[in-house]
Amino acid sequence: MSLPDSPVVVRSPVRATLALAAVVVFTGMGAGLGGMLLALLLHGIQHLAYGYSQDHLVGHESFLFGVTAAPPERRVAALALCGVVAGLGWWLLYRYGKPLVSIKKAASSAEARMPGKETLAHLLLQIITVALGSPLGREVAPRELGSLIADRLSRYSGLDADTRRLMIACGAGAGLAAVYNVPLGGAVFVLEVLLARFAWREAIIALATSAIGASVAWIGLGAEAQYTVPAFVVSADLMTWAVLCGPLFGLAAYGFVRLTGAARGRAARGWQLPVLSLLNFTLIGCLAIYLPQVLGNGKGPAQLGFDDQLTIGLAALLLLAKLVITSSTLRAGAEGGLLTSALACGALLAVILGGGWSLVWPGVPLGAFAIVGAAAFLSSSMSMPLTAIVLVVEFTRIDHDFLVPIILAVVGSVCVSRLCARLG
Repeated sequence: MSLPDSPVVVRSPVRATLALAAVVVFTGMGAGLGGMLLALLLHGIQHLAYGYSQDHLVGHESFLFGVTAAPPERRVAALALCGVVAGLGWWLLYRYGKPLVSIKKAASSAEARMPGKETLAHLLLQIITVALGSPLGREVAPRELGSLIADRLSRYSGLDADTRRLMIACGAGAGLAAVYNVPLGGAVFVLEVLLARFAWREAIIALATSAIGASVAWIGLGAEAQYTVPAFVVSADLMTWAVLCGPLFGLAAYGFVRLTGAARGRAARGWQLPVLSLLNFTLIGCLAIYLPQVLGNGKGPAQLGFDDQLTIGLAALLLLAKLVITSSTLRAGAEGGLLTSALACGALLAVILGGGWSLVWPGVPLGAFAIVGAAAFLSSSMSMPLTAIVLVVEFTRIDHDFLVPIILAVVGSVCVSRLCARLG
């Protein structure tokens, strides 16, 4: 995955423009193909581990269907295997590999360079463990691959340091866009989270790479939405609930960030990593005997919430379990994203709060609450309000009018979470 640095420095404006255009196109294509292959690998491992849909990688049977239909002993065995892979894999990587460089660091420092072999091993471990049932997310892996491709192409093409850092960020956005089919969300993520600024040059490049990445991934993944939701109607009751409960999501998201941050800060290293990983994932497998919905990155519980298929009690149980196993997995030393986990926690909390609201003012489906709550929680927990709004809309393809309660809840959530961060 390493390309030699070009000894030639591009100087003329024409050559610089052509070189940048080529890097943009090939970064988008590379991130799209890479994201597609990682998603297919994830589906393949899921189907093999839990014994469902083995005749096709992309189908209508969800991971939640697969783990629910699998015998209890198979769930435990899959999670025990996940513990072995996670523990030994990351122990070997940290013990013998070069230090990893995060996307943010590579996109902000000209000296920081993502090591090729180690980054590939790191992202493959994430995909394999998430496929086997880890509660962490898969979104970091395609972002890392996209950034790695962009970095190598930029260096080979002789782009200057500032443009190279821009392309590393855009490669990450293209990877996100590819694996989740969110072309606009990938671009907004680059501008809001990785670059934390808006300029037309950056916006055009981010949009181009994300659109190319998403469209290329259609080859193997199709142009499907991540979640299917019923046709909900926006009402005054829903908007009132969004205004009143938005701050509660901000408070909960602040607690989520503190919890996961503390767990990640105390992540196991050395001999403790394989031991704690095996113990952690085996216990999660035992929990899955009775509660199979907890397995995976959280897409299953979120979909149940959006489909209005959760009771208040089950939502509360799943939320508690999700918080516990997510933090324990980070503490055990496993790696992965928190995007889908945060989305699921927001949806589950919204079912609880919306269910209580409906006892007094019935009429709004719990699924409508779940969509609004997912966006509000995601926006604060990941510190990306604009990206969260766009992602939830692209994930669900909800009706345009739903933007109103979503935005109202996001505003209240972000204000409270930032106030808590200042006071804390």
